[in-house]
Amino acid sequence: MAKIDPLILIQSDDFDTAAEIARLTSSRHDIGAVVTFSGLCRDEAGTLSALEIEHYPGMASSEIGRIADEVLERWTLTGLTVIHRYGMIRPGENIVLVVAASAHRSAAFEAASFLMDYLKNAAPFWKKEHLANGATSTWVEAKTTDADALKRWQLQK
Repeated sequence: MAKIDPLILIQSDDFDTAAEIARLTSSRHDIGAVVTFSGLCRDEAGTLSALEIEHYPGMASSEIGRIADEVLERWTLTGLTVIHRYGMIRPGENIVLVVAASAHRSAAFEAASFLMDYLKNAAPFWKKEHLANGATSTWVEAKTTDADALKRWQLQK
């Protein structure tokens, strides 16, 4: 099987999920499954006006590339796309997209899940909540549920 070069984009601009799936699959006939994860900004019951995402450009690209390489070592994929946005993101807007393609569904599902668990825990992005009522913005703390999700993959190494 040919080596897969994952597409990794870190950008402020929005993305089109359908267009990204088409870009990954349009010239390939060995794909039997495409699994996508699209993360959106929630409005937190109307209290959030925006989520500000910051990152270190070189560090973020490098870390996502490292995670993508690990995905490709663990599962046989025919394509992989990761897009993560930064800047001010309003409720309902896209934050992150993972598209994993493979000959069979199992590899695509597991690869996408693994990648998202690692992105939530290891990728150098920081989130600040801007509240609708104008109160002081606050940094979002890491969640123990995200760390717990990551543990299952570390046990499988």
